[in-house]
Amino acid sequence: MTGVLFDFSGTLFRIESADRWLRAVLAESGLTLPEHEVTSAAAALEAAGALPGGASPRRVPPELAALWEVRDRTAAEHRAAYTGLSRQVPLPDPALHDALYERHMTPGAWTPYPDTADVLRGLRDRGIGVGVVSNIGWDLRPVFRAHGLDPYVDAYVLSYEHGVQKPDPRLFEIACERLGADPVKVLMVGDNRQADGGAAALGCGVHFVDHLPAAERPDALRPVLDLVDRR
Repeated sequence: MTGVLFDFSGTLFRIESADRWLRAVLAESGLTLPEHEVTSAAAALEAAGALPGGASPRRVPPELAALWEVRDRTAAEHRAAYTGLSRQVPLPDPALHDALYERHMTPGAWTPYPDTADVLRGLRDRGIGVGVVSNIGWDLRPVFRAHGLDPYVDAYVLSYEHGVQKPDPRLFEIACERLGADPVKVLMVGDNRQADGGAAALGCGVHFVDHLPAAERPDALRPVLDLVDRR
């Protein structure tokens, strides 16, 4: 094996909770709401699927359905899809919907899984190329830099930069090319069986992890090192 590709959200990093997300934006905006209104709005935002990287929408409004299917194709579509979901929830200031979207792109909104650094470091020590392949509408590189993980990533292949979403094999093909790796010698690691499973069409191996809060998933990435050592 010469390369390992990783998904971002739910695989290497976990987004903050909807409650923490909303409270951070309210604090930054200088707004104070009664506690019951904060908890109610956070729950409604979560149910709406408004937090990128968080829970999926319980229901996508018909007027957003077509956009939702292509949300990771461009930065504009990503923002429009998620702020559209957010706007299903009444907030005291309409500007909060854009502020929430901006917040989720900050490094402080993301936490690496407990074993992320050790696994990426272990792959670097083994001489294995590492790529991050993400369906996303913004540049996640600053998140890796802020958490000290950028030195372990050789290539970032982000859907909005190529106009292609997983599971389209073209996105994985670009990643393999950037690593200079034959796809049959590459392992794709992700949390979404449909999207990340698209790598199998190229002949890549695929390994799945569960999208759980960081505290509940301390070592799910460690088997990747065993898989690399066995192949």
